[in-house]
Amino acid sequence: MTQDDVWAEIDLRSISHNIKEIRSLISPGARLMAVLKANAYGHGIAEVAGRVLAGGAQALGVARIGEAIRLREAGCVAPILIFGRTSPEMADTLIRYRLIQSLWSLESARALSDAASAMNRKIAAHLKVDTGMGRLGIVPCDLCHPFKNIRISPAALREAADIKRLPGIDLEGAYTHFATADAVDKSLARRQFEIFQKFLLELKGQGIEFSVRHAANSAAIIDMPETHLDMVRAGISIYGYYPSEAVNRHKISLRPAMTVMSRIIHVKSVDSGFAVSYGGVGRTTRPTRIATVSIGYADGYSRQLSSRGHMLVRGRAAPVIGRVCMDQTMLDVGDIPDAEAGDEVVAFGLHETLSVGADNIAKLIHTISYEILTSVSDRVPRIYVR
Repeated sequence: MTQDDVWAEIDLRSISHNIKEIRSLISPGARLMAVLKANAYGHGIAEVAGRVLAGGAQALGVARIGEAIRLREAGCVAPILIFGRTSPEMADTLIRYRLIQSLWSLESARALSDAASAMNRKIAAHLKVDTGMGRLGIVPCDLCHPFKNIRISPAALREAADIKRLPGIDLEGAYTHFATADAVDKSLARRQFEIFQKFLLELKGQGIEFSVRHAANSAAIIDMPETHLDMVRAGISIYGYYPSEAVNRHKISLRPAMTVMSRIIHVKSVDSGFAVSYGGVGRTTRPTRIATVSIGYADGYSRQLSSRGHMLVRGRAAPVIGRVCMDQTMLDVGDIPDAEAGDEVVAFGLHETLSVGADNIAKLIHTISYEILTSVSDRVPRIYVR
């Protein structure tokens, strides 16, 4: 039992269960990349890496080189793809740690190639293709009118070919990312896949092929098996949440792995009209009891949950009253007469048969479960259940 007043329990058994469920959906021959960016969506990158690799993941994906280095230093030997930018000054680090770098322009690729060539080495890389996300990647055709006949741009083909020919780059893979795979209407995602496939086909006609092609994220793993190609990238589903309400939840059973806990550190009895927290906007409407809980927005419990969220106390829902503070949040426990200082509180996650899901909290404050999970701050210790 922890002596901390706020902590996150990470059930690695749930991670293992989710990996098994995901693998059951993957097309034969396709490998599984586990996406561990943002400290494994807040769950702890090194601990989750060990569990997903033991469960059958064959590659790892991260956003930044620092995350990749942390995985290597934790003993991970699997291929690691960096989705974001890496400075040319870090070329030696990419090579030393055997990392795979994403490339999306000739300019950035040439800078890394020059740095690698100066060391008589090559950097492993995957080409990012922007088929409609509008974020990173070579744009292969007119995306302003995505449902017109697909006409691959000669300039895009030349740029990809020029990157492939760079002496310091080993361009082994190519990938794209779907913008709407988690929507009810997947027509745009399917069009993205068509564009990606046609771009690769025209490159093949020029003698340029890739040993690893990937496009499917969690939503596409579930709903778009035709997109699985050589590898799929599972992110949010590893941690027990569905990408959206639109995906087919009957195909896969996921278990949330994170439960954020805190403690009641003080309880007071108050009259009707008692003001609670900053601004005095939270006021009691009856004689009741106010419990102060040792978790606030600095821990990742959003201030937008002020007078809107609830936590579980002794297995019952207690509403947040007043504004969430940096380090504490107040609950109305007037309907939980046995609540007392020292009681454990579930801010979000599971408690026996009850839950306050990250997706439920997200809906309250008009965001997504991804943000709720990744907002749990570093000052919240993670405790692993194995």
